[in-house]
Amino acid sequence: MSFCCGASMIGSKGTLKHIRTSIHNVPILFCPVCHRIEVHHLIENEYELLAEYAHGDGAAEVDFIDYVEGKQGPAIYENCVNHEDEEPMDVVQNQIDMGLDLLSVAKSLGDSAWEDQLKKRLQVLSRRRSKLVKGRTPQSP
Repeated sequence: MSFCCGASMIGSKGTLKHIRTSIHNVPILFCPVCHRIEVHHLIENEYELLAEYAHGDGAAEVDFIDYVEGKQGPAIYENCVNHEDEEPMDVVQNQIDMGLDLLSVAKSLGDSAWEDQLKKRLQVLSRRRSKLVKGRTPQSP
């Protein structure tokens, strides 16, 4: 499980740019709070090799799935708490719940710096949850 700024990262596939080459369907992890993206640690080496070869060949676009076998199935995300195909409200609520659990740990340890960081992350997640709730409720005429 990968963590970033007080939230667990979400497993997904995305397109990454390496110099002038776009590489599609790369297994990635992204943070729902700060939006940081990183290549999934299990395929980092394969990604780097493909990116270098594709750039060296002058390819504008390549598909990760076409070149790398065996490491892109659902099992690659089994250590992720959430996945991009889940309901957004469930993802945010799960992130909030984990943040609150971590906040209680930080308080019990007396780690005020970690507490402050978690409170900021919880504020971001709370705003995101509010936006999702507003988007779900029918608007009055």
